[in-house]
Amino acid sequence: MGIPGGWELILIVGVVLLLFGGKKIPELAKGLGKGIKDFKQAVNEDDEPVAEKAKELEAKAETKVEEVKEAVTDATKA
Repeated sequence: MGIPGGWELILIVGVVLLLFGGKKIPELAKGLGKGIKDFKQAVNEDDEPVAEKAKELEAKAETKVEEVKEAVTDATKA
């Protein structure tokens, strides 16, 4: 099962034309393009809060590391 050949593609296009008509196909393509654009935008919006949260957690971790270093330094001096 591979990529459809020349005659198969022509048959598929013919069936699509019969089902939807010549006027509906551009509208369908426009709707499909808009859907893909909206999907990509939603995926990118979901990634932003994750990146911000990761930066916050990194900053907290660095703060804790500094606190532990200071505590170890103080403990070794005593």
